[in-house]
Amino acid sequence: QVTLVESGGGVVQAGGSLRLSCVASGRTFSRYGMGWFRQAPGKERDFVAAISGSGGSTGYTDSVNGRFTISREDGKNTVYLQMNSLKPEDTAVYYCAAAYGSSWFKRQNEYPYWGQGTQVTVSS
Repeated sequence: QVTLVESGGGVVQAGGSLRLSCVASGRTFSRYGMGWFRQAPGKERDFVAAISGSGGSTGYTDSVNGRFTISREDGKNTVYLQMNSLKPEDTAVYYCAAAYGSSWFKRQNEYPYWGQGTQVTVSS
């Protein structure tokens, strides 16, 4: 069982930056691929970024590529999402997810473990 707790959300003006953190329980964090997803009001939850268990491979959705960076610090059981050049359309609840394996995963149904989410609001 893995418990995930996100933090770092808030309100920021367009063009600003935020860094989200997700801390995982357990002693085998390095064996889990980690992902970030987001759900805007009235929309489905969508993939944002993911990183492999080794940290050597990452993936991003097109709309955030070049603006967001996912990284991990296994010694702290933490995965980060650095978000730069934020836009109003980035406004959403951001969720952290974990899946056992050395790869990174894009589909929600591949992740059995989810956090509660953190709100990000970008004002224009």
